[in-house]
Amino acid sequence: MLKKLVYVPIILVGMRLTLAPLLLLDAWDGQISSLFLVGYIIAVLSDIFDGVIARRLGVSTAKLRQADSWADICLYLCIAASTWRVYPQVVIDFKVPLLIAAMAQISLYAIGWLKFRKFPSFHTYTAKIWGLTLLVATVRLFGFDDANTLWLAIGMCLINSIEEIAMTFILTAWQCDVLSIFAAIDLRNNSLLVLQDREESKIAKP
Repeated sequence: MLKKLVYVPIILVGMRLTLAPLLLLDAWDGQISSLFLVGYIIAVLSDIFDGVIARRLGVSTAKLRQADSWADICLYLCIAASTWRVYPQVVIDFKVPLLIAAMAQISLYAIGWLKFRKFPSFHTYTAKIWGLTLLVATVRLFGFDDANTLWLAIGMCLINSIEEIAMTFILTAWQCDVLSIFAAIDLRNNSLLVLQDREESKIAKP
């Protein structure tokens, strides 16, 4: 039974990857069914619990966390496209802040790839808060035709992007699950101390 449980996190990631295009398909005709928000909330819950369960089971590997990040990207790209299909005027009204947020995220991934040849997979606290604001904004928009909470989600996107760009510059090697810029600074300081100790050991050898 315990051996089977180790597959739960990857199943949750796969479920999110499956739900994302189904949400877009539901919204493609410019309207959504009553299942749209249900599917979206299930996808968000899978994002919350896959990491928690993986850590509890001791299977939180770098590959799993990267797959988790790709599932997040797929989900929110499909939500963005769904918004365009159902609420095109909202996208037009928010086009400038949305473009700024999109460019911030693209810059983050570009910088991460150029430095480490890998995309970032930090799963920071600000990313978690951003995910919650996206949940609120999406439910308010698709459930109540209220776009005002988009400002909160866009603001958190920018805060998260700035923090993770700074973390990418700070870190000397690619890392996943670095929860904040302060954790990144600690990792950098520790890695520099290790390098210093190695150099001192080489010098001390006859």
